[in-house]
Amino acid sequence: MDKKRNLKGDNYIVISSDEESDRSECFEEEDDAVDDEFAFVQEDNIDNTDHYEFSENTDSSPDPNQNYAILKEEEIRQLQEEDITTVSTILSIPKSAACFLLSHFNWSVGKVSEDWFADEDRVREKVGLLRNPVVSFHPTDLITCSICFDDHQYGSKDVFFAVCGHPFCRDCWTGYIKSAIDEGPACLMLRCPEPSCKAAVGPDLIEGLTTGDHERYKSFLLRSYVEGRREIKWCPAPDCKYAVKFNAGGTKSYDVSCLCLYGFCWNCSEEIHRPVNCKTVENWILKNKDDSLNAQWILGNTKPCPKCKKPIEKNQGCNHMTCLNPCRYEFCWYCLEKYTGHRCCNGYNRATGEYTGADTDKVEAGRDKKRAKRYVEKYLHYYERWANNLSSKKKAMEDLHNVQSTDIMKLAAIQCQSELQLKFIVEAWQQIIECRQVLRWTYAYGYYIPENEELKIQLFEHLQGHAEFSLERLHKCAESEMKEFLFAKGPLESFQDFRIKLVRLTKVTASYFEKLVRALENDLSELDIQGIHRS
Repeated sequence: MDKKRNLKGDNYIVISSDEESDRSECFEEEDDAVDDEFAFVQEDNIDNTDHYEFSENTDSSPDPNQNYAILKEEEIRQLQEEDITTVSTILSIPKSAACFLLSHFNWSVGKVSEDWFADEDRVREKVGLLRNPVVSFHPTDLITCSICFDDHQYGSKDVFFAVCGHPFCRDCWTGYIKSAIDEGPACLMLRCPEPSCKAAVGPDLIEGLTTGDHERYKSFLLRSYVEGRREIKWCPAPDCKYAVKFNAGGTKSYDVSCLCLYGFCWNCSEEIHRPVNCKTVENWILKNKDDSLNAQWILGNTKPCPKCKKPIEKNQGCNHMTCLNPCRYEFCWYCLEKYTGHRCCNGYNRATGEYTGADTDKVEAGRDKKRAKRYVEKYLHYYERWANNLSSKKKAMEDLHNVQSTDIMKLAAIQCQSELQLKFIVEAWQQIIECRQVLRWTYAYGYYIPENEELKIQLFEHLQGHAEFSLERLHKCAESEMKEFLFAKGPLESFQDFRIKLVRLTKVTASYFEKLVRALENDLSELDIQGIHRS
């Protein structure tokens, strides 16, 4: 059967069932298709002279189609203050009382207004916003602090009280408030120290009696505001202080990229996991935590060189490994096969053998053992590649940082180029990082494909294999081939060829991964699976 591809028009690649018998031949044909498909990169986008044009547009304004906004602390406080002012105005109460009230209603302005106008007295009693003081004294009266039992004049600067009127000295109030703040967010519901009184202790009194602890109180107040709003979440990255305001609006994408550079899914708060859904991510993470399948222990951190058997640790992003001197054997990190002529090993080998003797007990025991072994082997196959792509992504992020901080400036000086002209290198590394993340989660997708859906498995591995092969070429080019120019003593004519190759591979890889993502997000449902049998 003649194999035909239309990378521009089709979302999926339809293949015959016998094509997988020779993956090397398939990938060789893919190289030719790629060269034809993206020849325009050299002709239209890259001038063969030393002059290389890039857009001068450095506008960093948000994408108008973006369905979320990143909020800094001051922006969150502004939103919080607007809600407090709104409630204060509508209910005709002080801002301090409005703040205390909102914290009880999870910062829902609508819920506060609804309940307040339905039964104001009930809300006041529940929250502790008393209309009038419970006790009252003349400013010249001598009162005894119920905590330290010291006597003070009621109207002096050393005596404070909440709306209830119960007086306590400054030191006792300060200690009481500090103790409450030390206990955590419960301080937002603080009540009068008098055991029988439920009067609210508002932010105004706390601010007047504390200094350093008041900042912690404000922090708790801010966090409660974010956690009480459905449309706002804190970025889950460690030590990140940004929040995200999300507007679903019927969108299918829940991917969020914070200013701290961490990407996560708004729906489940896990890392960005296109093209798999949140349920698959949940199941996969739970499986990885299972002690009976402790893949970290099973896999370890090294693999033996297939030739000299010395342990090899992977310390770079691509999977082309070279053993140290004097061995120098080159092999694939995944399958340990010789790298010369190697193409791709993303497919999972489901072939198995079973005991076929007459002893039924042995037959059943053998089958159970085989099933258990296949279960572990299948899991390790997908887990290793899932985990390895995370390691490769982290290494690529380190490499991108080095490129942006030092390599670009060095290359610009050596190759007599402006930093803007070298933008294509940064874009290549950004594409590598994005594709590593996508490829990582395609292995979780592959693990959960039912084994009886052989045609679906075949197509999945075919699409994934082409995308992974393209990514490996891009990663190797960016990681290894750039070094020649980074350590050159002067400008090299071959730098233009490197530029053309890297730009072409970046575009090719982006195209393959976009097709792969679309296919898997649709669960391959738009494909006529039966077409695999037709030639």
